[in-house]
Amino acid sequence: MTPFELAEPASLKEAVGLLDAEDPTVRPIAGGTALMLMMKAAVFRPSRLVSLRRIEPRYAEISAGPDGHLRVGAMATLSALERAPAVREKLPIVIHTLRTLSNVRVRNVATVGGNLAHGDPHMDLPPVLIALDARVTIASPTAERVLPVEDLFAGYYETVLARNELIVELRIPAQAKRRAAYVKITTGSADDWPAVGVAVAVEADGPAVRAATVAVGAATEKATRLKGAEAALSGARGDDAALVRIADAAAAEVEILSDLRGSAPYKRELLRVAVKRAVRQALAQDGGVG
Repeated sequence: MTPFELAEPASLKEAVGLLDAEDPTVRPIAGGTALMLMMKAAVFRPSRLVSLRRIEPRYAEISAGPDGHLRVGAMATLSALERAPAVREKLPIVIHTLRTLSNVRVRNVATVGGNLAHGDPHMDLPPVLIALDARVTIASPTAERVLPVEDLFAGYYETVLARNELIVELRIPAQAKRRAAYVKITTGSADDWPAVGVAVAVEADGPAVRAATVAVGAATEKATRLKGAEAALSGARGDDAALVRIADAAAAEVEILSDLRGSAPYKRELLRVAVKRAVRQALAQDGGVG
C-alpha cells in the first residue's frame, strides 16, 4: 500500500471538517472491512483516511424510542445490532438477516453506517431496511439531512453522499403489526453473498394485504424498491395465483444484472421464487415483524 495520512478526530464535527468535498482520495474509515480490501488490491490509494473510531460514543448506541422506533448510531457494529435487546424484541427480521450476513469476524468490525455508505448492491441489509421504511441522518460541515434508505443508493457501488458527508444515524420506525420477511438465495454457503435477496413488509387483515413494501438486492445495480410488486400485492390474499402475479410483476419491473452468481435470466427466475417465498413467510406470521 502507498503511504497515507491517518487522522483520528475526537468528535463528529472534527471528522466532517477533515473530509474534502473535492478530493476523492480523502475517505472516512469506520470498520474498514471493505475499504482495506480495496487498498490491498490497489483499487483505492488514499492520501488521507479519517478514522471515526474515536468520535462521540453516542454514535455507536442503539436504543428504542417511546413510540417504538429504533435509533441505531452509524458506528454501531453489525454484531452489536444483532445482540441489541431492542432489536431482538421489535425487529427479529434484522436478527434473521444478520445471522447469514458474511461471518461473525466481519460483523464484529463492520459498522451499520459503513455497510450502507459502501453502496454494495449485494448487501443483505439494504433491502430489509427499505422494506421497513428506515431512514438515515446524514451530516455535512454545515447541516444535516434525512433520507429514506431507498433514496441513498444512486447506482452500482454509488450513493448520493457527498465526499464530505457522513451517515450518523439509522432510524427504523415502529412497525406496529406489520409483518416482514427476508429471503436470501445464495449459490454458495449460507453466509455467502446473495444471488438474490428479497424483503417484504405487509399490513394485512388476516391473509388479505392492505399495503406492502417490497425490495430486492443483489440482482440489480442497487437495492431497489419494487413498486409494481407492491401494487400487485395490494388486496391480494396470498393464494398461488396471486403469488404468481406478484412474482411476475417484480420480475418485469427491474433490470437484472448478470454476475459470478448467475446470469440475468437465471436471477430473474430466482427473483420470482424469492418474492413468492417472502410474501408467504410474511403473511404466515401471526402479527408483528418477524
